[in-house]
Amino acid sequence: MKRLTVSTALLTALALGLAPALAACSGERPAAPSDGASAGASPVRGGRLVYGLSADAAGFNPVTDQFAAVSYSMAGTIIETLVSVSASGEWRPVLAESLTPSTNADEWTIKVRPGIAFSTGEPLDGRTVKANLDAQKASPLTSAAFTPVDSFELVDPMTVKVRLKGPWVAFPYHLATQIGMVVPASSLADPKAASRKPVGTGPFVFKEYTPGSRMVVTRNPAYWRKGLPYLDEVEFRVLPDTQTRAQTLEAGGIDAMGTTRDDDILKFGALKDAYTVRRASGMAVPEYMFMLNTAVPPFDDLRLRRALAHATDRAAVISTLRGGLTKEADGPWSKDSGWYAPGGDYPAYDLEKAKALIGQVEAEKGQISFEVITPPDPNTMQGIELAQDMWRKAGVEVRIKQVDQADLVNRAVTGDFQATVWTQFSASDPDGEYVWMHQNYARPVGSVSLNFSRLKDLELSQALDTGRSNPQDDVRKQAYATVQQRLRELVPYVFVDHLDTGAVIAKSKVGGIGEHLLPDGDKGVPLTGAPIPYHPFSQVWVGHP
Repeated sequence: MKRLTVSTALLTALALGLAPALAACSGERPAAPSDGASAGASPVRGGRLVYGLSADAAGFNPVTDQFAAVSYSMAGTIIETLVSVSASGEWRPVLAESLTPSTNADEWTIKVRPGIAFSTGEPLDGRTVKANLDAQKASPLTSAAFTPVDSFELVDPMTVKVRLKGPWVAFPYHLATQIGMVVPASSLADPKAASRKPVGTGPFVFKEYTPGSRMVVTRNPAYWRKGLPYLDEVEFRVLPDTQTRAQTLEAGGIDAMGTTRDDDILKFGALKDAYTVRRASGMAVPEYMFMLNTAVPPFDDLRLRRALAHATDRAAVISTLRGGLTKEADGPWSKDSGWYAPGGDYPAYDLEKAKALIGQVEAEKGQISFEVITPPDPNTMQGIELAQDMWRKAGVEVRIKQVDQADLVNRAVTGDFQATVWTQFSASDPDGEYVWMHQNYARPVGSVSLNFSRLKDLELSQALDTGRSNPQDDVRKQAYATVQQRLRELVPYVFVDHLDTGAVIAKSKVGGIGEHLLPDGDKGVPLTGAPIPYHPFSQVWVGHP
């Protein structure tokens, strides 16, 4: 099978800022984040923050470069979005002053917030916003994200009308991601320069960048939100090795870092006078699962998919690897989410049922075996080997294949797998999961498919369409209840638990992480993204040691 590169294969996944990610987690974790010594303290102006990241960005141009969590951390200090998301999960305007739908939400009118300029002095206006949206729709990287969009029209100097091919009630949420980032006309005209020296309307301006090493941004003295940012400078230091990153924090080489390593969360969380630990929670928490390729043997047979779920002891995984602190998952949304629907037909742990189903299939097709792919991370391997043991007890021979993460993602999008460890589903609105589940995004094996499991189900897809198009909350909730019901019945994913292992650990002198306010005064979503979360830096501050 021809292999596609990540840059080609991920297209919309990274464009939406909702790309699936692989999580590594094991061991005991603290039951709750520590609020930290800085909680309730007054912000301090000035100072410098050194922040450890797990990887470098692929570039800083939202039109041409793939954006992952680290990209949002770095580029988000400079480039702002039209929309953001509040702590309650509602979209809120940022560079947009307002977004107004037509009666049936097949048009949205974006009024641009007046009085804002880019750090180059270029004004932010409707023409610039339209040019950005046009560029995103034309970009090979992000065009699929705007498939439902027919056109953009400049109504007046500060107003853009978005004409859709059909109703899209959750459209604004997507403008809180990469496709809603706005850069000046000069960046659109020189995309290569924009990829290395980003320009925006944000609280910081670009100072320097050394690929694979660090990026430095400094205060934007003309930032439109008066009194912000608090910091004079932020240095992002690229430290891919988790243990090295933690040791550097402990040694004082960095002031804060993102991590998914449970040992670090436990260790630093116990040192409450010296460090703060903020963990992701709520709607933004992804699910840990095994994704099955329903388009190829053996998991083109529903009986085997259900058998694998029956053979997976979720409680044992949680008690063995999570210290009993996470919750079992039976769908894409946790019980803490307003979209969660109880009931359904998700296969509970029942080893005898698993054996019976496998026996039925083997009587028809012979002995069953399959390969599960995983990144070569020791923590992730613990979970894979535990699952392998469970499935073998049910009578299935399981081979483990270790591949690097880039290759794993390529294999997922092209269908070159039978089963894989997977983490996904953390969008602020359930419409953000549309492309991952809808049958229109399921492509044949060998071609790029954003519906990675390649499940095709009309009832599920129609429910997703209803959730996208109907403005009534009760109708949307029922639609997503149907989505959950069909996923539980058809088992394209063997759900395990809801992960809240992503965390930001900082010295106690660092305040404001996950505590920012949006322009309208609402609290912003504290941490978002997976597996390592990110957050804005405009209201982060450094006090006295």
